[in-house]
Amino acid sequence: MLEILSLIRQGGDPQWCRSVPNWDRGPWLETLLGYRRARGNARPRIISSHLPVQMFPKAFFGSKAKV
Repeated sequence: MLEILSLIRQGGDPQWCRSVPNWDRGPWLETLLGYRRARGNARPRIISSHLPVQMFPKAFFGSKAKV
């Protein structure tokens, strides 16, 4: 899924996918390092997570984020 979203974000150009590691393109939200990387990434951000939906903040469901 991360590869597909990365390609969509870059307009189908695979160069970014080949040159940027997975953990920089779609950092894990549940780790402190991943959270910091995600906040520093350019918008639109790609964020990975294995958290159950019940643990997401309520503000997330009122946002324009796509899941």
